[in-house]
Amino acid sequence: MPKFFRHRSAQTVIVLAVTQLIGWGTTFDMLGVMGRIVAPDLGLPNEVAFAGLTIMMTVSAIAGPATGRWLGRYGAARVLSAASLIFALGLLLLAAASGIVLYAAGWIVIGLGGALGLSAPAYTAVVEREGLNGKRVIAMLMLFTGLSSAIFWPILSLLNEAIGWRLTFVVCAALQFFICLPLHLFALPKPSATHVEGVAAEIAPVPLSKTAQRKAFLLIAAATTITTFITFGISPSLLEIFRKSGASPAFALQLGSARGILGISARFLDMLLGRRGNPMLSAAMGIGMMASSFLIMLATGPSMPLLISFILLYGFGAGVMTVARALLPLALFSPREFGLQSARLSLPQNLANAIAPVIFTAILDRAGTGLALATAAVLAALSLVFVIMLMALVRGARASQPSPVVPREL
Repeated sequence: MPKFFRHRSAQTVIVLAVTQLIGWGTTFDMLGVMGRIVAPDLGLPNEVAFAGLTIMMTVSAIAGPATGRWLGRYGAARVLSAASLIFALGLLLLAAASGIVLYAAGWIVIGLGGALGLSAPAYTAVVEREGLNGKRVIAMLMLFTGLSSAIFWPILSLLNEAIGWRLTFVVCAALQFFICLPLHLFALPKPSATHVEGVAAEIAPVPLSKTAQRKAFLLIAAATTITTFITFGISPSLLEIFRKSGASPAFALQLGSARGILGISARFLDMLLGRRGNPMLSAAMGIGMMASSFLIMLATGPSMPLLISFILLYGFGAGVMTVARALLPLALFSPREFGLQSARLSLPQNLANAIAPVIFTAILDRAGTGLALATAAVLAALSLVFVIMLMALVRGARASQPSPVVPREL
């Protein structure tokens, strides 16, 4: 890769890694530390305080399609800048909250900021600058953003002990305004019209008809929505699943921590593969590993080797699928369409994220780990079927393309 593009890619990754770390750390990840601290001061039950995340994801889902249009009209840098301002406003509302009304209003505002500033808009910023060669840069970016909770949970804990939760939220708002906003406005490289190795930004990697594109979008939406429903539903209940499977509290915590490390390892592997990676094949592999982990837990009795095998398969499979979920639109649509399609996909995905923890927790509490794991296994199998159908659709599109004509030598 030419030196110019190496420098641009590094600058893009650094800017977006910092802003995405702050974005996730001061919003979605924040309640992991602050939820049970804020709730009693506001006179709210813990579950109501944590419902802020449900509000956030629901609003983000509803705003997803509009975000796609704004990305195409204004570009990712402006949309991300608007998100920084909106996040700052939402965090200030939380800092000023004295009851449920202002608290809920803060999360509604943060939800709008999430649609404009988290994941899909950042990946769109990469594609605007890297085109079809943005796969490796996106995987590299995801490697850093996967550390948001590990970085911000200790920071938020220290801030709360030093200055209290209200001023902690003010500091979070200041990070959005004084760090993220200037970085989005002034530090991102300008978008490129053409990209590495002469690949034009308008050329889709797989030439599909309009009908095939609609089918591909629906298959991607179905597969990714189901897998995000599984991961967002299972992950908050992992410790309880481990405990009900015979693990001690300390061992359950170790297994839960290992899951995060495995997820980051999977992102690192995808980053190393770069352009040689295939998001559809990665998705099939990740979903297959997740399904296998659930079946292993269902088929054999509780034991330490079983739990270790489960977390290895589930953690790595979920990490692989996280990267594949971000890259699948780039494998099937042109860079110009990437932002629109990714934002459209965020609607069902964020709705799934919002309801999954409630549903899986209810199944686990009322019917036990067996039904929860069986539900996850069935859904993973269904998602794998959709990915296989997508791969068949792409193979058919490639097979129908005329072979290039090679002129004969006279």
